[in-house]
Amino acid sequence: MKHTLALVLALAACRPGPSAPDARPPAATRYTLPRTAAPAELAEVTCVNPQGARVTVRAEVVRGDAERARGLMFRRDLAPDAGMLFVMPADDRWTFWMKNTLLPLDMLFADAGGTVVGVVANARPMDESPLGVEAPSRYVLEVNAHFAREHGLGPGSRLELPASVTSPGR
Repeated sequence: MKHTLALVLALAACRPGPSAPDARPPAATRYTLPRTAAPAELAEVTCVNPQGARVTVRAEVVRGDAERARGLMFRRDLAPDAGMLFVMPADDRWTFWMKNTLLPLDMLFADAGGTVVGVVANARPMDESPLGVEAPSRYVLEVNAHFAREHGLGPGSRLELPASVTSPGR
């Protein structure tokens, strides 16, 4: 079954009210998380391409529905070695969209063992089309656009995830 991470209630909360003409946050040199959000769980995810080359991403880990719905919305920049790791509740064919996402992104979909099963490259900002791959996944790592190509990452690559991410009950 396909799942779409567009949660109607979470998106309704992001909509501006009558006195707020613009839902985007003020311009900033670095926008990480809204001030009202709890500090993000961080993890180092090592991406290993089929030739064995390694690159580490400092990823914000998101697990809950509200966090997943917000994702990287409204961010104005993302450090070259930063990303967001979505930990999904089950293996399935997950889809994402780029609504209110200002940055072009690559999405690496990985199975429960960390093997990359597909990549959505250079997802277009603000696009509401569902984006996904044809294989079930458990993890989705979002990084800056062209990251996957620049590091030779694609199906068959691996994501080495810390135990804090893969432990049951987290």
